[in-house]
Formats: sequence, C-alpha cells, structure tokens
Amino acid sequence: MNAKKILLSVLLILFVAGVVWAMPPGFLALETLRRYHATMAQWQQHSPVVSAVVYFCVYTLVASLSIPGAALLTLLGGALFGLWQGILLVSFASTFGATLAMLASRYLLRDWVSRRFARQMATVDRGMARDGAFYLFALRLMPLFPFVIVNLLAGLTSVSTRRYWWVSQAGMFPATVIYLNAGRQLSQLTSMRDIISPAMLAAFALLGLLPLASRWWFKRFFRE
Repeated sequence: MNAKKILLSVLLILFVAGVVWAMPPGFLALETLRRYHATMAQWQQHSPVVSAVVYFCVYTLVASLSIPGAALLTLLGGALFGLWQGILLVSFASTFGATLAMLASRYLLRDWVSRRFARQMATVDRGMARDGAFYLFALRLMPLFPFVIVNLLAGLTSVSTRRYWWVSQAGMFPATVIYLNAGRQLSQLTSMRDIISPAMLAAFALLGLLPLASRWWFKRFFRE
C-alpha cells in the first residue's frame, strides 16, 4: 500500500471514529426513535423535500461508514415517509452506501480486510467463483454474513460496481419493505424481535437459496 492510500485510509478511519464519537448515547436506538417520532413527523410535514434529502444523506452515511443502525433508520423511514416514498429513499440510500463501503474496501482497506476476514473471504471467494452474482444475491438475502461484512468482502472480489449495485439493491429489497412497513406502526414496536422472527429469517434463507438451486439445476440439465 502506497503512502497516498495509507493517508486516505487513516483519514477514513478518523472520520468514522469522529462520527461515532459525536453521536449521543442511544442516538440510534428504538426508544429514541419512538420518543422523538412526533417531533420528526412535524418537521417532515413542514419541510417534506428537505427532510427527505437529509434522511437520504444520513442513511447513506450510516451505510457507507458501516455504523450500526441501518435497520432503525429504515423503521424511521417508514414512520416518516410511508411505504412507497420510503422504498424509494431507503432502497437507493442503502445501495449507494453499500457500494461506497465496497469501493472503500477495494481501494483503501484491501490489506486490512484481507487480514481481518481471511476465513470469511475464503468462503466468499469460492462462492463468487462458482456462482457469481447469484451468490452475492443469496448473501444479501440469507443471514450468513452481516450486511457490513458483505460490503467489505465484496470489495476484494472481482464483481463490477454496476453488478454489485443492482444485485445488492434487489437482494436487500424484501427486508427493506418489511422494515418500512413495520415502521408505519413505530409507536407499537417494543423490540426489534417484533419485526423479524426466526420463521421469517428461515424464509429469507430459503429465498436466498432459490437462485443458487436454479443455477445448479440448469447446469446439470444442460450437461445431461
């Protein structure tokens, strides 16, 4: 890694640390969202365009810097903007943030990511070599690796930025809709477990296996 990359990596780490340090305790917590929901809803009704732009930028920042809290922000999006506008904002903000994180991993943090996640990287390398975009789509749907880890590991693969964008957007779409819809009843939520049940996680896992199973079946069919 040359001096320029080292400097950029250090600046990126310092920026992330600064953002996290500046956040007040409990800033991205369900109770905080419920407490200030009415105030934020009034602001959204008074300034719909500004609030949408601010929300999009904050969501992109959180996703790109791998700060925990994207699920809570998705709930907030459903509470403030409703399902359809929320889908537009969250789907593009989350994908944009994920793509920025992937590019940061590829061009700035490659050495660190390859050392820190060597075991997971070996698994992803095999999957990408075997199934390509189908494997990435499955990773987005299945709870095999956390959202943040997928972004970092994808940066070390040969997947193009364009393909990473559309596959990620498609793979994250089902969970986005579920969280946005739950956010419309934000005042009634007491825990994140009220949204995602073990049965729903299992359904996501099965949905993620479908493209891999289809690819395997077609390869076997044409080989025969």
